[in-house]
Amino acid sequence: MFTEELPKRADIVIIGCGVVGCAIARELSKFNLSVVAIEKEPDVGWGVTKGNVGMVHPFVPQFGKLKSKMVIEGNKKFDEVAYELDIPFHRFGLLIVALLFLQFLALIFAFFYLKLRGIKIKWLRRGRLRELEPLISRKAKAAIFVPSAGETDPVKLTIAYAENAVKNGVKIVLNTRVTGFEIENNEVKAVITDKGKIETRFVINAAGLYSDEIEKLVGISDRKMWHGKGVMLLFDPFIGDMYHHFIAPMPIRLDPRTKGGIIGLTVDGVPIWGPNLVEAKDKLDVGVSRDDIEMIIQKFKPLLRFFPDKWIMKYYAGVRPIDETSWDFVLGPTNIRGFINAAYILSPGLTASQVIAEKIVDILRSEGLQLVPKEDFYPYRKDIKSIRGLNYEELDKLIYENEMYGNIICACNQVTEAEIREAIRRGARTIDSIKFRTNACKGRCQGSRCLHKIIEIMADELGIDISKITVKGESSEIFVED
Repeated sequence: MFTEELPKRADIVIIGCGVVGCAIARELSKFNLSVVAIEKEPDVGWGVTKGNVGMVHPFVPQFGKLKSKMVIEGNKKFDEVAYELDIPFHRFGLLIVALLFLQFLALIFAFFYLKLRGIKIKWLRRGRLRELEPLISRKAKAAIFVPSAGETDPVKLTIAYAENAVKNGVKIVLNTRVTGFEIENNEVKAVITDKGKIETRFVINAAGLYSDEIEKLVGISDRKMWHGKGVMLLFDPFIGDMYHHFIAPMPIRLDPRTKGGIIGLTVDGVPIWGPNLVEAKDKLDVGVSRDDIEMIIQKFKPLLRFFPDKWIMKYYAGVRPIDETSWDFVLGPTNIRGFINAAYILSPGLTASQVIAEKIVDILRSEGLQLVPKEDFYPYRKDIKSIRGLNYEELDKLIYENEMYGNIICACNQVTEAEIREAIRRGARTIDSIKFRTNACKGRCQGSRCLHKIIEIMADELGIDISKITVKGESSEIFVED
């Protein structure tokens, strides 16, 4: 489905295949254009997107910024996107809770402020709050309920955008690094990569954490990137029924840099807490310290009467590309004709991805690109069929059609051999690619019981020796010869 062969020419080249780059690729596939998206990693969604908590935000507190407007619009579009692309999406709803008297006063102000902004919300008194969340802290005085808050899987969304884009004619080129540009008379003529040159009229810089470096390659150096690291804690799925909504404490004073984090649930119902916000040492600083973990536990644990915080299953960090001056999305044309930014897209970019893509199309039109809609654009994409949630009758029928659905590979998440093989046929070439497409290796055992089976299936399906199989591409081989 994806490729490593670089075409010689395209109308538009997108640099970066995170959630924003792939959303743009899909939106551009609606028109009679040749579009190529370039990604330096072995798969899509492995940069900033992979570290996203997956929340579909109802709003962000910084209402004067572009990201705030786009998030509100993006939230409204998400049901349609999820339906067309067949991705997991649930609106759990957000509870903003006041535990202290000062928080209660701030909550009253926030309620009327959000109402004036047109956000759909409800005021919940203590009794109703406890009905919704029996384990909420006894100190909880009231809450604002925001029903539109949702959750998706960031990488699955990115894969879905990418697969549908390819279905409609986009070429996605992996394992390819941009090294420079050909510019004549202050206008982009070609993109230079480690696999050769591709001529083009327009370049979309959607390179995430590396969008500043791509800017510098065309001579733009007037922005500085701040690397904001956020740590997330994942808990054992066994305790996933202890709460049922996103829950956040009401801040007494808003931090202009962050949305504050939440007690949440993944789209599969696994408890997830975070993120925090600290300055990363650099783009690759995804280490998690004991202080990070303690910071998150101390911030969110008071919201619940009881929570077994020692049941942490996994923790990880993501780094956000933040424009140090604006703390906002950077979208639009630059002083290099044909070079357009969809850059410095920090955390709420996932929620806004569809709106950002539509904005980029508008920008291209204003820059003189003729956009003729395709008559045969196909907006739908089906996910890999899973046995999770099926009744016995449905399961029997599925196994009758394909007996590999009867062979469970990942017992924790009920992932079958049929799903693993389908993921490979759709382009998965690494263990991580299998994991993000199927949820194998993401359960309680974290792959200790199913990894060897996945390796055997990959070797068989790809016709390669197991020594060639990697976790995440070159230099991550699982087996090393003496």
